[in-house]
Amino acid sequence: MRQSPFLLLRDLFVPAGPPDPFLGRSRRPFVRRLPYLIAGAFVAALLPVTATLLPHEYGVNSDLAMALALAQTAPFLVAVRRPLLAWAIAFTACVAGALTLPPPLPGSTVVPWPPTAIIGMLLLMFAVGLRERLRTVAAVWVLVTVAGYLLDAGYRPRGNGSWLIPVILGGLLMLVGSALRKSSSAQQALAEQETISEAERARRMLLEERTRIARELHDVVAHHMSVITVQADSAPYRLTDLPDAAREEFASIAATARESLTEMRRLLGVLRSEEGGDGKERAPQPGVARVPQLVEATVRAGLPVELSMPGEGVPAPPQAVDLSAYRIVQEALANVVRHAPGAATRVSLSPDPGGEGLMVLVVNGASNDPDAPPLETSGTGHGLVGMRERVRLVGGTLDTGPLPDGGFRVAARLPFPHPTTTEEEPAPA
Repeated sequence: MRQSPFLLLRDLFVPAGPPDPFLGRSRRPFVRRLPYLIAGAFVAALLPVTATLLPHEYGVNSDLAMALALAQTAPFLVAVRRPLLAWAIAFTACVAGALTLPPPLPGSTVVPWPPTAIIGMLLLMFAVGLRERLRTVAAVWVLVTVAGYLLDAGYRPRGNGSWLIPVILGGLLMLVGSALRKSSSAQQALAEQETISEAERARRMLLEERTRIARELHDVVAHHMSVITVQADSAPYRLTDLPDAAREEFASIAATARESLTEMRRLLGVLRSEEGGDGKERAPQPGVARVPQLVEATVRAGLPVELSMPGEGVPAPPQAVDLSAYRIVQEALANVVRHAPGAATRVSLSPDPGGEGLMVLVVNGASNDPDAPPLETSGTGHGLVGMRERVRLVGGTLDTGPLPDGGFRVAARLPFPHPTTTEEEPAPA
C-alpha cells in the first residue's frame, strides 16, 4: 500500500526517539550538564552579535533585529533535547530574516544568510545528524539547499555564493553526525547484548545446577520406590498366613509403586541427555563418607585442610542430606582453591545438637601468600547459587559471607526428614 505524500512528509519530520538530552545517560553530573553549558555559551555569543549585526550591516529595524536574533539563537537550548524542532524554528527565522532584509544592501554584504545565521545553521544541522534518521537528515539538507538557492537568486548578480556554505559544510557535518550516531547505537546495542548474554549465562548455570539436582533426586526417589515395589511384591512370600485381602492390598501397592516409578522415569528421562548417559551417571552418588577423599585430593593440590568428622556409631544421614553435604563441601573447597590459594581451611561435619540434622562448616582464612595471584579475581556466584538450591531441597539453612581477617565462611544446616507413619483402620468391606 502506497503512503500518501502528506504522511510521508510528516514521517520525515517526526523525531527519531524520545527527547533524551545529549549525554543524558552519563553517570557524571558534569557530563550531563555539558550540552546545556555549550548551548548556553553559543546563545550568549551569537545573540548580541546578531542583534548588533542586523541593524548596522543590513539596516534592519532594531526591534525586528532583536526578535530575529532571539528566534535564531534561543533554539540552541531546545536542541539539547529536540534538535529537529530547534533547527525548524531557527531555519524559519533565518528565512524570514532573509526575506525582510531592506534593499539596497552594500555589495560586500553576505547574502542571503548573515554570518551568524550560517554559524547557527551549521551547529543545528550537526545536532540533527547526531540524533535523527538518515532520511530526516536528507530532507533537512534538501530544504536548506532549495531555500538558499531561491533566496540567492533574488540577490543576483550581487550574490557571492555564501549560500553554498550551509549546503556543503552543513551536509558534511550531518554525515559526520550520522556516522557518530550509528557508532554509538552499535556500541549501546553491543553493551545491551552483553548484559543479556550475562543474564542468560547465569540463568543457564542455574538451570544446569537444578537439572543435576533433579537427576540426583530422581536417583534417590527411584531407589526408594524400587524398595517399596520389591517389599510389596515379596510380602506375600515372606509373611505367612496373610488373608486374601492383605495379599490384594500388597499387590495393589506394588502395582501403584511400579506405575509411579515408570511415570517418574518418563517425566525425568529428558534430563538424562546423551552426554550424561555415560558410566558416571550410573555410579553411586557420593556422600559424607567420601569427604575425606575429597579433602585428601584438595591437600594434594596445595591447600592445607583440617577435617573434623563425626565419630563411629553416628547413624548415616539420609541420602538427600548425604549428597547435599558432599556437594556443599566440594563447592566450598573449590572456591577456596580458586580465590584464596594456600589459605588454611577447616572442614567440619557434625550432627545437629538436637540430633535432627547435619551441620556443615567450611571456613578458610586469607591466602598465606599475598603475592600469589588467585586463579580467579572475580566469581560469577553460581557456586553459591548451587549451594542454596541444595539446601532448599532438604529444607535447611545456609549462611555464607566474608570474615574480618579476609577469609570466607560457609555454614549449612541440613535437617533430617521426619518419617511420618500413620495407622489407618481398614475400610469396611
